[in-house]
Amino acid sequence: MDSNKIENAKKPTMVVLLSIVVSIIVLILGILGMSILASLKTPPFEIKNSERPLRVEALKFAKEDAPIFITGYGEVKALNVVPISPEVSGKIVQIHPRLETGEMIPKGEKLFEIDSANYTASYEEARGVVQQWENAIIRLKKQSTIDTKRLKTIERNRALAKAEFERIRKLFETKNIGTRSGVEKSEQVYNSALDKADQMAQVVALYPIRIKEAESSLSSAQARLAFAKSNLVRCKIRAPFNGRVKSVSLEKGQYVTPGQNTVTLADDSVLEIHVPLNSRDASKWLYFNGEMTNGKTAWFSGLKKVPCKIRWTEDNNGQTWGGRLHRVVKFDRETRTLTVAVRVYAETVMEKNPQSLPLVEGMFCSVMIPGRSLNSVFRLPRQAVSFENTVYLVVDNRLKTVPVKVAHMEGDNVYVYDGLNVGDMVVITRVIDPLENSLLEITNKSQKGKPS
Repeated sequence: MDSNKIENAKKPTMVVLLSIVVSIIVLILGILGMSILASLKTPPFEIKNSERPLRVEALKFAKEDAPIFITGYGEVKALNVVPISPEVSGKIVQIHPRLETGEMIPKGEKLFEIDSANYTASYEEARGVVQQWENAIIRLKKQSTIDTKRLKTIERNRALAKAEFERIRKLFETKNIGTRSGVEKSEQVYNSALDKADQMAQVVALYPIRIKEAESSLSSAQARLAFAKSNLVRCKIRAPFNGRVKSVSLEKGQYVTPGQNTVTLADDSVLEIHVPLNSRDASKWLYFNGEMTNGKTAWFSGLKKVPCKIRWTEDNNGQTWGGRLHRVVKFDRETRTLTVAVRVYAETVMEKNPQSLPLVEGMFCSVMIPGRSLNSVFRLPRQAVSFENTVYLVVDNRLKTVPVKVAHMEGDNVYVYDGLNVGDMVVITRVIDPLENSLLEITNKSQKGKPS
């Protein structure tokens, strides 16, 4: 009984020991398996943490004397634009066959014609009046010549009548020969001859005055004739120059009145561009011959007429035209701008570029005006200078920010007169907010070059 109890008590103990042994064996097998799997895995590649350089282009710049160009913008306009208006009223009876907007009308060709029937009649009437007064003057001059001769005859008759009267009177008074009636008749004949002589003398004396009055009337008639003729000529309106038709407001059969705007012609042989410039740039860089005024008028009279380069803003082919600075147009105190006129002669432009696109009215163009020169400056590309007037230098392959003083900005160039030294390596790549002292890698092959 006791031996059975002892055997029954040993069985659980053996089971526990067996479980522990199995667990240990499983644990050992797991550790061995993990070790084998770990030995089969490739270890990761170790990356070194190093500084990455900033790739830029850099150049060395030398000092130079640079001519300055002031760039402005303006619209091309014809210098002479003339509205054509009739000077007489009437109905339109004829119109030029090419009187359309954009057409070119040669000088002297008839643009349109007004009915001239009434003006022709007025002209003929005035011419008849002139002819009448011309004939009247001729008649008066001939009459003056004839009456002058008659006056001499009448004066001779007067002298004879006077002598006869004196003879008869003396005979009657001294020798009592004759009769009182004979003396009175002789006196009557003398008085009649005297009266005729006085009348003729008066007529002859008035001829110069009458001729002058007739000549004055002739002048008045000639003036009316000239006016009638001018009105007749004005019925045909002709082109005053080789012009481009800019606008037309005219139809055949239309009744027009003096001063009515019917046609507008533009003379494209001379063009102008009014270019507003910053007044400070203008005063600093434009050429003036001596004083800015001539001493007599307070205006910009000494502006030097330098050649300018003109480019259409919408043309990307690089085509340019030549012009010349002509005068100062106005000064605007509100915008602080000085407006100058650049004149372009189409004939000269087309001689140089006969096959090129013409410069025409309405084009919006950029104008480069040469000014004074800057001495001993660095010409840098615009992207090399920040809006804060700083540049980035390469110093020991590190980036260094340096403030500079800018004398002028023009197109893609910036002219620096202080802050740089000859031999400085300037970063010409546009970089945005770089870290100071960043490591740099220069990518351009040549580190020396002329400024762009």
